[in-house]
Amino acid sequence: MEEEKIVDVEVVEEEEAVVVEEVSPSREEADAAKESAKSTATTLKDALKQAETFAQTLGEALQGRGNVVMVRVNDEALAHLDMLVEAEVTKSRSESAAFLINEGIRANEALFTRISAITDKIAVLREQLRKEVKLPSQDDKSEAE
Repeated sequence: MEEEKIVDVEVVEEEEAVVVEEVSPSREEADAAKESAKSTATTLKDALKQAETFAQTLGEALQGRGNVVMVRVNDEALAHLDMLVEAEVTKSRSESAAFLINEGIRANEALFTRISAITDKIAVLREQLRKEVKLPSQDDKSEAE
């Protein structure tokens, strides 16, 4: 790969003529310019990587949206949904809501794991209670039918 040469150009006006002079930068200036270019390239790569990750997350959030949920939101929440639409991150308020719900669930995964364990225990206890409360006359009626 060829080494890039950094050249500054100075335009000087002299009596009815324009003179273009090549001004060679100092070694420090050239190194600083190269480092700046590398830093910009790294920043662009990071930005592209973030955009790809965001696009993938958005795609995952919007897959399998076969269920409809009606929800009322306050003005602040609506403004955030509209921000995503205005920025063309999502195509609609519905997509924005689905995306934010999915991200909220991901962000609180530990909480939902605990809730799931507790609701499973509640279901077992409810079933146990139903069996305990069943009256003998109810058993007799079921068997008779």
